Amino acid sequence: MTARQTRRRYLVLLALRWFPVGLWVPITVLLPLDRGLTLAEAGLAASIQGFVVLALELPTGGLSDSWGRRPVLLASATVGAVSVALMTVADTFAVFAAVYLLQGVYRALDSGPLEAWYVDAALAEDPNAKLERGLSAGGTVLGASVGAGALVTGAIVAWAEMLGIPTLVLPVILALIVQLAGLAAIALLVHEPPHPAGRRRFLASVRDVPRVVADGVRIVRGSRILVCLLLVELSWGFGMVTFEALLPVRMTELLGGEEAAAAIMGPAGAAAWLASAAGAALVPLLTSRLGVAVSAALLRVVHGVTVVGMGLLAGPVGALTGYLATYLVHGTANPPHMTLLHREVTSTHRSTVVSMNSMVAQPAGSIGAIVLTALATGTSVSTAIVVGAVVLALAAPLYLPAARAERRRPAAV
Repeated sequence: MTARQTRRRYLVLLALRWFPVGLWVPITVLLPLDRGLTLAEAGLAASIQGFVVLALELPTGGLSDSWGRRPVLLASATVGAVSVALMTVADTFAVFAAVYLLQGVYRALDSGPLEAWYVDAALAEDPNAKLERGLSAGGTVLGASVGAGALVTGAIVAWAEMLGIPTLVLPVILALIVQLAGLAAIALLVHEPPHPAGRRRFLASVRDVPRVVADGVRIVRGSRILVCLLLVELSWGFGMVTFEALLPVRMTELLGGEEAAAAIMGPAGAAAWLASAAGAALVPLLTSRLGVAVSAALLRVVHGVTVVGMGLLAGPVGALTGYLATYLVHGTANPPHMTLLHREVTSTHRSTVVSMNSMVAQPAGSIGAIVLTALATGTSVSTAIVVGAVVLALAAPLYLPAARAERRRPAAV
């Protein structure tokens, strides 16, 4: 495959991966409540996913490196389809818990191998390839797919009626259809050269996972750049609580009630993902002028500024303006960060290191949720948002080692 063919396949697979997420996000809480669960039960069931992802993130990353990208992607898509199929009939806490357990396995398996497959193929074609171009296009497709899915669910819930099928189940059925299409697309579109270790049985690959993971950890510990990039991800995970959890609370304060805030946050969430897609599309223009590392550092500072705006700008319009600006920068910031990460690893440990990067955000987000919600309770929501913004912006100097290394790199064509 040429680099262009690989990129097209990568973007198609990303769209099929994330469109179902957009379909599901608006009804994440509504469906279990409609099926008779309490809000506490719905939250407890959903929390299972995070614990499973945290436990499996590194082992599944190692499995992708030891077994291959394609088989792990196929396994991931199969588990994801089973979980969505189970979701269509879930009506008790136990069944929803099983749904989220499977979703956790799916997310852990899915974290890294598709991006690693694309990067491996791009670098095989050109060792000096500008990875930020493909990754920014991927960010655009991801954001647009989630935003489009959320809009489709909104339209279904508002207008669609089908005899014998509850309205809230229709987006889940559509998500299942797209998920199955994604599984077929992986089987057809993802090809990779024979694994360096040769054709290996699944159990042999599983036995090799601890060694691959340990090697990945040693690689990170031995690289100042990778350590700094993972520290950036810690900051990011902590700060994301501001716009993922605290903005709806601020909107409740500004609008005078939860129902009014919920009515606004639905379309605002879809618009935010579309803004994220637009931000990702700007990456090649920015990095061509400033370089990848300098762009990444600058975006951390700008991200903090937009979050401050979300917390301090007057009125609902001001808060939403800050929210959309935050997501615009959020979409722009990820491709440069991941480009710098991929530059520091080889194919042998690529998925493992990507999984480590993803994994550190989980506990950081949990700490952020505890600290910032407590701060919001003790002081104000705006104060907590500003503190989260400061943590985001303070990560900018951590890109300095990568910036120095970038200046020493040969110019990419």
